[in-house]
Amino acid sequence: MQRLTVTGRLLITALILAALYFGFKYVGGVDLLQSLKAKNEETRTGNEPASPAAAESSAPESATPAEEQATDSPKQGFAYEAPVPKEGKLKGVVELGASGFNSFIIRIDADKNWKLEKAEFGNSLVLENMATDEDVRIGLKKYISTMLDYGVGGRDIHFVVSSGAVKADVTQKIIRVLKSLNYTVNTVTPEEEGRFGLRSVLPTEFYGSAFVVDIGSGNTKISWKDGNRTTALETYGSKYFQEGKSDSDVYSEVKAKAKQIPSDHRKTCFIIGGVPFELAKAVRKGKERYTVLDAPSAYKLENAKSKAGLNIYKAIADATGAEQFVFDWDANFTIGFLLELK
Repeated sequence: MQRLTVTGRLLITALILAALYFGFKYVGGVDLLQSLKAKNEETRTGNEPASPAAAESSAPESATPAEEQATDSPKQGFAYEAPVPKEGKLKGVVELGASGFNSFIIRIDADKNWKLEKAEFGNSLVLENMATDEDVRIGLKKYISTMLDYGVGGRDIHFVVSSGAVKADVTQKIIRVLKSLNYTVNTVTPEEEGRFGLRSVLPTEFYGSAFVVDIGSGNTKISWKDGNRTTALETYGSKYFQEGKSDSDVYSEVKAKAKQIPSDHRKTCFIIGGVPFELAKAVRKGKERYTVLDAPSAYKLENAKSKAGLNIYKAIADATGAEQFVFDWDANFTIGFLLELK
């Protein structure tokens, strides 16, 4: 070996390495390595994600509770058109509510079909600028003259005191002045208010499948039709916090009252009142008369009265499971009072 040249030594080394390689392949060494490599790749692909993105896409989505699904589902519109009066007569009504005056002028025909011609909401004359009888007289004359100028006859202007407002001391002052002006003041019980509210807002086609809620400041009325009979229940209004009542206690009582609604009347709720007005205003489309409210959980409110009203709305929604809460922009219990006049 010592006599071999460098070139010769390199040639012999190359021959030895070649022999070793082919010998190893002969006994399956290379095939064994490839097999092990393939198995390792298969194991990694089956049990470990190749990347964080793959892990995220392969993970199952978490289930959503049914209550959240109902809350998040898009609300449907309300496809109903109220019948319009054929000609008819103008009539006016002023509501003396716990938070102020609401006034309405409607056109009503012989079949009791009606259309709202003019409305003013939330004028807080009951609580403001009425220190003396003369202040009351001036404020009321302004209301009356506005209706007269619109074309309503003097005998067709009516005043109704809500069941919540009748408890307020200032209301008695207003009643006294109205009587001095030769106007009759109509006071109503919560049951009558619930019946009038239903009369104005609930279409006859829905008598057997729907109920009505009127959330006022002083109280809330829940009503429904059972044949020719109207049932009306009273519970807390949206100013219950001023009486020191807790949200949980009010929620429980309202929910218990709402559970008295027959199950076959719970499909649709027609809802009116001050706080429902605020809720509808947030989601109204154009000038539609009927607005379907969002689920209670969709609203984020800060005002104490609004939050209280929302708590009442939630209690009724939870108790009944109604598919839709429909706010009527034109209806009011005092209009129902006009509809029941002979």
